Amino acid sequence: MLEPEITQNAGPDSGTLKKVGIGAAVIALAVVAFGVASRISATNDLEAVAEQASVPTVTLVSPTAATGGDGLVLPGTIQAYNSAAINARTNGYVRRWLADIGDHVRAGETLAVLDAPEIDQQLAQARADYQTALANQRLAVTTSKRWQSMLAQDAVSQQEADEKAGDLAAKTALANAALASVRELNAKHGFTQLAAPFDGVVTSRSAQIGALVVAGNAASQPLFTVSDVHRMRIYVRVPQVYSSQIHAGMKASLSLPEFQGRDFDATLTRSANSVDAQSGAMLVELQADNSDGALKPGAFAHVRFSIDGAGGGMRLPGSAILSAEDGPSVALVGSDGKVTIKRVTILRDEGKTVLVSVGLKSGDKVIDSPPDSIRSGDRVRVAKGAGGHG
Repeated sequence: MLEPEITQNAGPDSGTLKKVGIGAAVIALAVVAFGVASRISATNDLEAVAEQASVPTVTLVSPTAATGGDGLVLPGTIQAYNSAAINARTNGYVRRWLADIGDHVRAGETLAVLDAPEIDQQLAQARADYQTALANQRLAVTTSKRWQSMLAQDAVSQQEADEKAGDLAAKTALANAALASVRELNAKHGFTQLAAPFDGVVTSRSAQIGALVVAGNAASQPLFTVSDVHRMRIYVRVPQVYSSQIHAGMKASLSLPEFQGRDFDATLTRSANSVDAQSGAMLVELQADNSDGALKPGAFAHVRFSIDGAGGGMRLPGSAILSAEDGPSVALVGSDGKVTIKRVTILRDEGKTVLVSVGLKSGDKVIDSPPDSIRSGDRVRVAKGAGGHG
C-alpha cells in the first residue's frame, strides 16, 4: 500500500528576495539623494539671499556745474553785540521779577528782587557789632587822653599811658574790622536786586516767584539774559582759498530767509588771521547796524562777499559728502557697480548744497547719503529711478 506524499508550502525563492532588497536600496538612495539635493538647494538659496542682502542699495546724484560770478556766499551766525547772563550773587528766594522776555531795559534797571533773610540777620548782627566796637573805641579814646593828661602831671607812669594808647589802637582796629563786615554784608544785600548791566533786550527769563536761588552754581540756568542788539556781530568761516582776499573794512551783504528780497549791509571788522585745522577755514567777524531790530541773535544768514573768482566748481547736496580725519570725500560708483572713495576740496558750504572745486567732473555718479562704513571696492546696487542731479 502506497503512503500518501507529504507536501510543504515552499517560501519565496532567493531571486525574489534579491529583487526586493535591491528595490528597497534604490528607494533609500533616492530618498537620501533627494534630501541632499534639497539641502544643497536651500544652502544655495540662503547664500544667494545673504549675498544679495550684503550689497547695499544706494541712490545717486550727479554734480552740476556752478556758473556765475556773483561773489562768495557763505553761511553766517548772527550774535548780539553784547550779551550777559544774569545770575544771583547771593542765596535767596525770588520775591518778584520786573522784566520779561522782549522787554527793553536800561542799564541799572532792576530785573528781579530776592528775599535773603539770612543776609538780613547777618547784616543786623554786623551793625550791632560795629556799634559795640565804636563804643569801645570811644571809651578807649577818652581813657587814652585822660592818661596822657595825667602823665603830663606825673600822676601815672609812662608804661600805663602807653598801655592805654595801645588799647585805643586795638579798639580802633576792631571797629574798622566791624565796619568792613557791615560793608561786605551791605554789598551782599545789594545783590538781592538783580539789575541790567547795559541797555538792551531781555532775551531769556527763568526766574519764578518763590523759587530758591543758589549763588555760585555754574551749572544753573541764568535767571535772565540781556542782549545789546543795537548792533549785531556776524561770524563767518571763510575757506582758506579766499582768506587772502579778506581784510578789515571790506563790505558785505546779508540775506535772511525771513526777509526775502532784502539785503542788510555789514562791514568786516576783524579776523582770526589763522586757519582752523579741522575746517580749513578762517573765522571772521562782521558788524551790522540793527536800529530797526530786524536782526535777531542766533539767526542764520547768507553773507555775500564781493570776491573775484568765486564762480565755477561743481555743486552737490551736502548729504553726499563723507567727513573723515583726512578731509572731505565722496563715494563714486563705476559702471561695474564698485565704489571708489575720492577726496574733494570744498570751495564753500551753502547750507543744503556745497560747492566743490577739486575732485569732481560732470557725469560722475555720486552716492547720496553714503554709510560711514563704505570703502573703495565695495559693491553697491543702484536703486531704480536713482541718479538725480545735485
